[in-house]
Amino acid sequence: MIFYGGLKMINRSKFLMVILLVVCVLFVACENDSNESNNDLDNQSSESSSNENVNDDSATDMAEDMGDGNTTENVSGNQANNQEDDAVNQDAHTNNEESPETIHNDNEGVESEKEAYLKKLNGMEEADRNGESGETTSELEEQEEERFKKWDVELNEIYGVLEEQLSTEEMEKLREEQRDWVESRDETAKEASLKYEGGASETLEYVATQASLTRERCYTLVARYMQ
Repeated sequence: MIFYGGLKMINRSKFLMVILLVVCVLFVACENDSNESNNDLDNQSSESSSNENVNDDSATDMAEDMGDGNTTENVSGNQANNQEDDAVNQDAHTNNEESPETIHNDNEGVESEKEAYLKKLNGMEEADRNGESGETTSELEEQEEERFKKWDVELNEIYGVLEEQLSTEEMEKLREEQRDWVESRDETAKEASLKYEGGASETLEYVATQASLTRERCYTLVARYMQ
């Protein structure tokens, strides 16, 4: 009986140990499940936070893009305004320059008249050089007389143009200068002819000198006085 009782106690102890072991296993399993659940909840929370951050970043990017769009519109508007201002300034600059250009064109018209006379004088001089010379003293004298008349006519024409261009005071001074020049021309021609005094070339030299000095005077009046 004692042996049977002791065996019974041993079996009861084993049974309790088994139960205790089962309870421990169940407790550990429950704890693991709880930890896994908590981890899942933490992961979901992290994912939610990440999604919220991503959405916030997206919203921020959209706001920045909208801001950039407004900035682009502002820049485009400013560029358009600047272009309009430049166009207005260009028109004003063009209008301001109209008067000087008109004056410049008027001056060119006056200068072209001077240039036309210089070209004419050059042509007359070229014709004198290329003309055939007479063979006798009489023929040469006739040629120089014609040359003198031609240049004297041109001198009177230039003198008439200057009467229209110059002021009364300037023209009065030019008349006095011209009278003095005529006297000086004739005196110079007389002195040149005296080298051939009494000879056949005396008259020829006198007329030739008059023609040459008259030609030079034409150039001088155009260059010095014509506008």
